[in-house]
Amino acid sequence: MPLLKTDPLLGTGLLIRPLAEPDWDAIVALESRAYAHDGLSEGREALKSRYFEGTCFVLDHEGRVGGYLLALPYPPLSCPDLSRAEETGHPSRNLHAHDLVIAEELRGRGLGPRLLTHLLDTARESGFEQISLVAVRGAHVLWAQLGYRAHPEVELPSSYGANAVYMSMKVG
Repeated sequence: MPLLKTDPLLGTGLLIRPLAEPDWDAIVALESRAYAHDGLSEGREALKSRYFEGTCFVLDHEGRVGGYLLALPYPPLSCPDLSRAEETGHPSRNLHAHDLVIAEELRGRGLGPRLLTHLLDTARESGFEQISLVAVRGAHVLWAQLGYRAHPEVELPSSYGANAVYMSMKVG
């Protein structure tokens, strides 16, 4: 897998690259702006515990973090609890797309779907069988349009809020 993914659809000054240690301050700030008002913000320690080399990416906008995607192997039909950090890794053929945030000034340009396409390509190349996620804020409708299937039988940690929905899609 290449270290940098240049994509003409991203536009000038934008690229998808692996998350690096110096990115965490910007990631924590983006995550807080995106989720704090809903009580869904995790904080630095929990976010960093979701890091898995090769499946976490940054949308680099002219040398700054303009978005990110955190994904980690996780057992199917389960997910990390937002209220605590992960203590161990989980060997699994399921890749859990834990968090995707695009900076406000870059939204509406199709960058989220580009990050997801990159994740799907990475999952295929790495031998994952499916991608899972937890949809919050009514986003399950959008995820269903992208091919994800809801699993209402999955009990989610209360930290996701009352209307969260666990979803998955075969990588195939």
